[in-house]
Amino acid sequence: MKDLSGFSMLDLFRQEAEAQIAILNAGLLELEQGAAAPAGLEALMRAAHSLKGAARIVGLDPAVKVAHALEDCFVAAQKQAIVIAPPAADILLRAVDLLGAIAAAPDDPAAAWRANGETPVAQALRGLEQVLRAAAAPDNPAPAGPDENVAPAGATPPAAAAPAGSPPAAGPPPRAPSAAPEDRTVRVAAESLSRLLEMAGEALVRTRWHAPHLGAMALLKTALAALARQMEHMAERLRQRAEIQPAECADLLRQVAEIRQQAGTIQSDFEFYAHRSSDLNERIYQELVASRMRPLADGAQGFPRMVRDLTRRLGKQVKFEIAGRDTGVDREILARLEAPLTHLLRNALDHGLETPAERQAAGKPPAGRLQLEARHHAGQLWITVADDGRGMDLEGIRRKAAARGLSAPENLARMSDEEVLDFLFLPGFSTAASVSEISGRGVGLDVVANLARELGGAARLENHPGRGSAVHLHLPITLSVLRVILVEISGAPYALPLTRVARLLHASPGDWRLLEGRRYLALEGRDVGVVDAAEVLGLPPPASRQTWPVVMLAAGADIYGLAVDRLLGECKLVVRRLDARLGKVRDINAAALLDDGTPVLIMDADDLTRSIETMLGRGGLKNSGRPAAGAAERRRKAILVADDSITVREIERRLLENRGYHVDTAVDGMEAWNSLREHPYDLLVTDVDMPRLNGIELVRNLRQDARLRELPVMVVSYKDQEEDRRRGLDAGANYYLTKSSFQDETFVRAVADLLGA
Repeated sequence: MKDLSGFSMLDLFRQEAEAQIAILNAGLLELEQGAAAPAGLEALMRAAHSLKGAARIVGLDPAVKVAHALEDCFVAAQKQAIVIAPPAADILLRAVDLLGAIAAAPDDPAAAWRANGETPVAQALRGLEQVLRAAAAPDNPAPAGPDENVAPAGATPPAAAAPAGSPPAAGPPPRAPSAAPEDRTVRVAAESLSRLLEMAGEALVRTRWHAPHLGAMALLKTALAALARQMEHMAERLRQRAEIQPAECADLLRQVAEIRQQAGTIQSDFEFYAHRSSDLNERIYQELVASRMRPLADGAQGFPRMVRDLTRRLGKQVKFEIAGRDTGVDREILARLEAPLTHLLRNALDHGLETPAERQAAGKPPAGRLQLEARHHAGQLWITVADDGRGMDLEGIRRKAAARGLSAPENLARMSDEEVLDFLFLPGFSTAASVSEISGRGVGLDVVANLARELGGAARLENHPGRGSAVHLHLPITLSVLRVILVEISGAPYALPLTRVARLLHASPGDWRLLEGRRYLALEGRDVGVVDAAEVLGLPPPASRQTWPVVMLAAGADIYGLAVDRLLGECKLVVRRLDARLGKVRDINAAALLDDGTPVLIMDADDLTRSIETMLGRGGLKNSGRPAAGAAERRRKAILVADDSITVREIERRLLENRGYHVDTAVDGMEAWNSLREHPYDLLVTDVDMPRLNGIELVRNLRQDARLRELPVMVVSYKDQEEDRRRGLDAGANYYLTKSSFQDETFVRAVADLLGA
């Protein structure tokens, strides 16, 4: 069944179910805490009733039954026949979860639940019936719902047997209209909205082209005025010589005055139109940007319920707060934030906050405090997850980093607290004694840091031992508009996301320090490597000069310097994604138009910092490929190893180098893809699960590239199921091994087979 917009009735039901289930979850949590206001119970009853009606229209009888039984419970609570205490709330919340599961079932949920869902539905109905029976007495039976002829909870209501789409024989009494009119909404595809936003941004840019024309008209008006004054002088001289009649001079001057007046009128009209047009386009654009924004509350609806359930499982007491519920967040950012924020909250509950006994022993109140906050600050979206628990164990992090070989113990001892905390953002890094199903299942904070970087932002940790910790995310407010620093490189403008710019400065030749052929600048007590932007991008080298503008780019606790030709200032750009047919362009993320219509490329800060790191690691700034090598070096086979685990990378690198191979490494699929297109390799060894670009997508990219499609590929993964192996081989891999193969000669033998050695 389709509506006029092309959305199925089932899609509309799912949309309504999502909204009503959010109301049910929030209201039940309030009731459980003793906030049994009549208005809250009325909202719960309405939500259950609306769900029942919507489910009846699409023929979802199981959902009709559960929603009807929930409605009975809320009506009973309204009449004070029952009290929804924590035990009853558990039963009601499980029923709400079941409604969500029914709504989320794919394709034909009615058939799926008729075939497989009767047991969960029956269990839920028995539980709800028990809630009603607990308060029912012979002289005070459990109240029925508002429908006529309501059957006991668990029985099929008569109207449920009606054909889908038919109204019930008797419905609820009419509701009084709300005092405030309801918001009217329509469903618009996200792609359509994005295209509209791009067109509005382009229109806004084009209206700004009026400015130079207005300036030209003003100059023309000034020139006409000067010409008129000259003609007046000439007319006076001509009259004195009596070569023409005064009347002729007066007529000529009158014509000049009329032209001046017409030019002034045209300029005023055009200026008025330009200002009106610019203002209208600006308002249209801002309205479209606002349409992409959603309040944080829309994406945080499930968090209170999740925190409540986990708190009870862990035997802890927590006061959970969401600050900045109305803070606007780009809908795409909000959707992508759900998983990382869920991870942070679960991690705080499991590892950060203590049990009531532990807190009291430490002089704290038994109930811990957990807060999720969102706010706009300095043109960015700041999101913080903070708790007042035990804080992070810095010494434990140092020990784990040393055990994994990430740094020498003496170096770790000298590191600042901020540098030590950054180890937590590495893939798979965790100080937990055992893998917890509750907080991450062994997945570290790298997923949070990766998301922040992908969105053009950054993540930062804050720690107060014994008093709590916090994770701060600094993100762009919207993905459609980006605040950037404009720079000039080889005569062309480029844009760098402002969120990744740590500092701007000018350096003279005397400020450089050369170390092993690399250029460094001293910045706040540390040496920062600097490379030429033109060299990174493979553009013509810049001319020599006395001072160089340098953009300092932040990458976690690290900072890299990028020397450019000129700093052009800060501005906002309307982001335009590159055509997908171009694939991933190294060091470039998107494009935009400047106010005068000039195209500008927006640089990928992550790619850029990795390119700088690679260039610095080669020991020189003038290499466009691998360092020159002798004949013996050229005869060595070159292998690229891609894995986000530093431990696995090092094991593979050492095993292969011990066999005489030349080995380069990449920390994720995107870096590997860039390296493969820049350097020649004889073999790719890749993991599957990696940030930015996973191994399967990397292999598919390879097989679609005319130059690289014949490159042998070996997938080495922890996943050892047959379907995982088949997935890798179907993508185009030549070999699929599990990481347990490092313990014998299987790995190196497989490499030799693929290379024909």
